[in-house]
Amino acid sequence: MTHDHFKNRMIDYLAGQLTCKAVTEAITDYLEGNLGLMERIRFQMHLGFCRGCRRYLRQMRLTLRTVGTLPRDPIPPAVRDELLQRFRTWKVRSQT
Repeated sequence: MTHDHFKNRMIDYLAGQLTCKAVTEAITDYLEGNLGLMERIRFQMHLGFCRGCRRYLRQMRLTLRTVGTLPRDPIPPAVRDELLQRFRTWKVRSQT
């Protein structure tokens, strides 16, 4: 067994051959600190090798920060109606 082969096998073992799908399903648990030690290690090792999952994690963190800054009170009905109308107008304009 060559050094590179051994190294790759060790990485696979430690990372648990975690798939991108498994990482996306575990993102919430990871962010909330609900993964066990080995799960967290495998998760972080996968992130170390996978640019797409690192990007997804950054997007989730940004989404959570953004949602956390929204006011708790619902928007007034008039504002809601205005936003919906503007969106509909924008959507029609963008299709032409």
